[in-house]
Amino acid sequence: MTFSKITIDSLHATYRDGGSCLEVIESSFERISIISDPGIFITLIEKDSIVAEVNALGDFDPISKPLWGVPFAIKDNIDAASIPTTAGCPEFSYIPDTDASVVTRLREAGAILIGKTNLDQFATGLVGTRSPYPPPKNALDPLLIPGGSSSGSAVAVAQGIVTFALGTDTAGSGRVPAALNGIFGLKPSFGVISTKGIVPACKTLDCVSIFSHSISDAKRIFNVARLFDKNDPYSRHWPGFNSCANDPLRVGIPESSDLIFFGDSSNEKSYKDFVGNLIDKGVHIKEIPFQNFYEVANLLYEGPWVAERYAAIQSFIETKREALHPVTRSIIENAKNYSAVDTFQAMYRLKDLKSKVDALMMDIDFLCVPTIPTSYTVDQNLAAPIETNTRLGTYTNFVNLLGLCALVMPTGGQPNGRASSVTMIAKDGKEHLLCDSAEQLAKPKNLTSISVCETKDYSPDIKDVEIAVVGAHLSGLPLNSDLKDLGAIFKRSVLTEKSYKLFELSGSLPPKPGLLRVAEGTGNAIEAEVWALSFEAFGRFITTIPSPLGIGVIRFDDGSEIQGFLVENEAVINARDISEYGGWRNFNNKD
Repeated sequence: MTFSKITIDSLHATYRDGGSCLEVIESSFERISIISDPGIFITLIEKDSIVAEVNALGDFDPISKPLWGVPFAIKDNIDAASIPTTAGCPEFSYIPDTDASVVTRLREAGAILIGKTNLDQFATGLVGTRSPYPPPKNALDPLLIPGGSSSGSAVAVAQGIVTFALGTDTAGSGRVPAALNGIFGLKPSFGVISTKGIVPACKTLDCVSIFSHSISDAKRIFNVARLFDKNDPYSRHWPGFNSCANDPLRVGIPESSDLIFFGDSSNEKSYKDFVGNLIDKGVHIKEIPFQNFYEVANLLYEGPWVAERYAAIQSFIETKREALHPVTRSIIENAKNYSAVDTFQAMYRLKDLKSKVDALMMDIDFLCVPTIPTSYTVDQNLAAPIETNTRLGTYTNFVNLLGLCALVMPTGGQPNGRASSVTMIAKDGKEHLLCDSAEQLAKPKNLTSISVCETKDYSPDIKDVEIAVVGAHLSGLPLNSDLKDLGAIFKRSVLTEKSYKLFELSGSLPPKPGLLRVAEGTGNAIEAEVWALSFEAFGRFITTIPSPLGIGVIRFDDGSEIQGFLVENEAVINARDISEYGGWRNFNNKD
């Protein structure tokens, strides 16, 4: 079968029609052979192990396993049990006993790991050439750098070897290679995908990133991967913003005088053409001064944050210094030039800059910037390894320091034939807004209403009752006003344990679903929202709940148990099972 650019939906359609998962996996390996690029993978999983994993999946079941039979790859700073982790440095290699938390999560959802991919050593670089292994070839132009540090993951997706891949992102490593290889790259908010089992670059900034062929795939994988991990001290609950009505969309762009392309007129034209297209679609554009963003970006490598990279591998670099790539070593050893005083002064400066940036972003839904200002050939990069790398981080280096999330969206080709893209950057927790907006922007017609449901301030001193909603009471849906009218406060979005099914109830106005608990392991994770009400308001609210719905305890995948909407067994005997969509909102947006 032809495997290039297969999405989750098209792959699952193949399985529904009787297609074989083993044939898909075999196609992945055939694709590797055809491409013949030794720089993409550091380690491929043995076929016998993959066959055993596929056989263990059982019959095709996208409800309990939403990623059933979907091949994926991971960057080789992410652990997979019994497979070496090198972080791009053979002397550093070790064999972990367990998967990284995020890999466990994806495998439990039915995804099939193919192999571990090449990277800029210790995830330090945006170019893809800082590795003792052969650098991966750019999927669109072999003369160009592939981008880094998640070079192999991006190329594996772009070449159609896998449906999606994981990278990591500290300064842009999940975004720059997406741009250079013409694919989507989602950089989530800090901490919402666990980094347990991942070799750190900067623990306080590192994020797991997602490469995919489509926006919907990126969003679906994010929804599966995000998980509060009690064993990860940097893990946290997803803030949980969902898309709501707000017309028109408000997008911030850098002031014309602040745009930087380093003389690349082709890339500049592509970006400005895209902004013009936004205006044609009815988007409100606001130019924003960008010097504060650039100053934050400079702090990442020109400030003491480089000391975090030293701390991450301190014992290794101090005992096996010569094992590091020369460029990587020179960057990380620069940490010795900074003192504790320098660190605190930089933290104070970042805090000041962040307050200014927050004010600039107050009246917009998200920023839209070029992903990279220009691109470089491998030869140009090797001739000037530091300068070219620094330039590539112009529009990426500030994002993690400011606690933002981002999505790379391909926008076609430049006049010179190279790939073009933009990055949409939003506040913490607005991943769904970015994905939903990008899907609308990709359509030829004018943009429909999309924005964000802002979280209200929540005080832990308020004595209240939490309630979980899964249907028409979700943010932006018809009955959400019933909660808001009672003073309810949105707290977060969550996923149930995989012991629930969701059904479309007939004859209800407005339309509603029913959530039913089933035997453990036979259900699906269903998206829900948690709201907080006063005791008095909660009492008033539950009196409005019509049969066959009721209130019971719902268990969530973060270990919490919250009262929420459940349905009686008798009501779903002939009802349509919509669990495969993962939630009521996804079901309503299926078309």
